[in-house]
Amino acid sequence: MTELAAMEFHPEPQAGEARPWAFPAPTRGTLDNGVTVLRCHRPGQQVVAVEVLLDAPLDAEPAGLDGVATIMARAFSEGTDKYSAEEFAAELERCGATLDAHADHPGVRLSLEVPASRLPKSLGLLADALRAPAFADSEVERLVRNRLDEIPHELANPSRRAAKELSKELFPAGSRMSRPRQGTEDTVENIDSAAVRAFYEKHVRPATATAVVVGDLTGIDLDALLGETVGAWTGSSAQPRPVPPVTADDTGRVVIVDRPGAVQTQLLIGRVGVDRHDRVWPAQVLGTYCLGGTLTSRLDRVLREEKGYTYGVRAFGQVLRSAPDGSGAGMLAISGSVDTPNTGPALQDLWTVLRTLAADGLTDAERDVAVQNLVGVAPLKYETAAAVAGTLADQVEQYLPDDYQATLYRELAATGTVEATAAAVRAFPVDRLVTVLVGDAAQIKEPVEALGIGQVTVVSAE
Repeated sequence: MTELAAMEFHPEPQAGEARPWAFPAPTRGTLDNGVTVLRCHRPGQQVVAVEVLLDAPLDAEPAGLDGVATIMARAFSEGTDKYSAEEFAAELERCGATLDAHADHPGVRLSLEVPASRLPKSLGLLADALRAPAFADSEVERLVRNRLDEIPHELANPSRRAAKELSKELFPAGSRMSRPRQGTEDTVENIDSAAVRAFYEKHVRPATATAVVVGDLTGIDLDALLGETVGAWTGSSAQPRPVPPVTADDTGRVVIVDRPGAVQTQLLIGRVGVDRHDRVWPAQVLGTYCLGGTLTSRLDRVLREEKGYTYGVRAFGQVLRSAPDGSGAGMLAISGSVDTPNTGPALQDLWTVLRTLAADGLTDAERDVAVQNLVGVAPLKYETAAAVAGTLADQVEQYLPDDYQATLYRELAATGTVEATAAAVRAFPVDRLVTVLVGDAAQIKEPVEALGIGQVTVVSAE
């Protein structure tokens, strides 16, 4: 018998020494034309991310033209005074760059990602789009048609339909927040190139814009590069628009959006709460995560693991719009879907979790898992320049200090179980929640009424 050769084992790799981490701190500056600049050098990040924030909020849209900010945002990449739409796209492609834009309640944001070696050329293209967008009739008409085609698909999507109904219920009819961010069929079909250009000329200018640049800036004279590109954009001086107050009615009630024959019920439960300027925000983030932030959360443990009603239920908070004086507001919500026959029992169990939260309290184990998931994975979350740039841009939009995110992580780690419990109870009071259900009203109305969680109204899905 042949003797087997002895196996040679290599030493087991050992983990390196842990290094302290903090969210990157940017440096600030201002270009001669008034553009505020935040820059953050991230060695090794060879894909540079640029975010440009424009003070063109949705509440600035003219009456009857909801969606014009979205069409304008999309049209920025559809040609300039130098390039047609096709030529502009080809130039971006030669740079290996992507340029996206979207409109939301705080304003319009353009997002550029490009290899560091191609940053000069791509910043020139971005500056051209800001300085002299073409807004050609044919391109705007195409964008309008595309948007009109999207709307029926959004209405057919249960989660999107629920979000539309919740906004309509929470906010006054005269508030822009009560209506879809990207407009409705009635408003989008009124948009043409003249309307887009008028909105651009009234609200887009360098004096109220901010540019965030993140990536490996080694060997790049960013001051000179920005001065030659974004800094060459001219426009009238202006002050940022005043931020209107957010008003809402979160009296407990239920709205069923009728979808006859639906085998599932989409649920969205929400109310308006504080924004990130409030001192309770860190505890609220932690408590909400324990309640429904992950597969190990309390809502999932009951509704998914124990009862099998759903594939998952999530609780979350997000900022709607902030103000310089700290008077902004955020949305607190619980979302998920359950099978139609168990809609009533699932809601009953959900309300039981909320009602017993104050008495039972969160556990130290739940709190520790939440801190690990929110704080411990932060270095991985911000591996890319785009993630850092997006968060810095969020801070600018929300009138927060540049060190806010770093401070938030320290506060999350220091928040105790009692504080997190109190914040979660305050965030989701059982008598101040608006519940939207997208499902078969004939099957779910009666069991939902029996729960006594608020007056039940049925509306058409159309």
